[in-house]
Amino acid sequence: MTSKHIQAPGAVVMIRPHRFHPNPETASDNAFQRTDGHLSPKEIARAAYDEVTNVAVRLEKEGVKVHIFEDRGEKETPDSVFPNNWFSTHPGGHVAIFPMYNPSRRRERRYDIIEMLKADYRVQDVIDYSCLEYDHLFLEGTGAMVLDHIARVAYTARSNRADPIPLERFCTHFNFEPMAFATADEKGGSIYHTNVMMCIATDFAMVGFDIISDPHRREEIRARLAEMGRRVIALDNHQINEFAGNAIELSAGEGRILAISARAAASLTRQQKDFIEESARIVELSVPTIELAGGSIRCMLAGIHLARRY
Repeated sequence: MTSKHIQAPGAVVMIRPHRFHPNPETASDNAFQRTDGHLSPKEIARAAYDEVTNVAVRLEKEGVKVHIFEDRGEKETPDSVFPNNWFSTHPGGHVAIFPMYNPSRRRERRYDIIEMLKADYRVQDVIDYSCLEYDHLFLEGTGAMVLDHIARVAYTARSNRADPIPLERFCTHFNFEPMAFATADEKGGSIYHTNVMMCIATDFAMVGFDIISDPHRREEIRARLAEMGRRVIALDNHQINEFAGNAIELSAGEGRILAISARAAASLTRQQKDFIEESARIVELSVPTIELAGGSIRCMLAGIHLARRY
């Protein structure tokens, strides 16, 4: 992986669900979750299956390598469509496995995916933090952390799903500086995952600054992102609620794209889109059913920051 693409992986893992539904176990601290009384459970599951399939096909057409795995629902794993929470990959051949807050989400970990990574990519080590669940310590991967792979900063909104102890361990092992901060949405609740309010790309970052509680910390984060020469795009609360922060930059062929949901893209202003398109082409992907579960495109894609075997 070249330094040009270190922030933007060219390959991803996706999970195609067969029995998807919004998870009642996670609803207590995920204010983005919704229900749809107009669709039956079978219709919701079918729509989610089709949305994941369509996203995978579109990304492949754009030049992104997609490793898609089936979740047929033998175990109750309603959030399996969001694999970025239980594992992450890192340049140099490193893989992390994370401790999950909700018991149903712990069943999502699949070692056939780790074996695929070892077979197809150069993996040097796998550090498994999942045993921290027994101590009630949680860190839900690149949902809980938004990683700046260039400046080596792990931006982390404090929540039930991001404990400072595993955060410190991860940052020590993987050479990141932790930058944690408190958040409050319009109702005063904490943001459950950092990646719904922040997207860091190579040449720009999109951040819901109004959600960061401490004004001093807010300006620290803005300055740190700008230090690397990035254009910093502020997202308002409406845009955060539309999942505009839940996007991911990917390497596609010779260029880069911003994978973002159609709903999120519709909330961006023309000027914001122009800023993004100075360095990455916007690719809109329709996932309204998946978004009922409280996550969007970024949550669906586990980026692979590893060198391929040839």
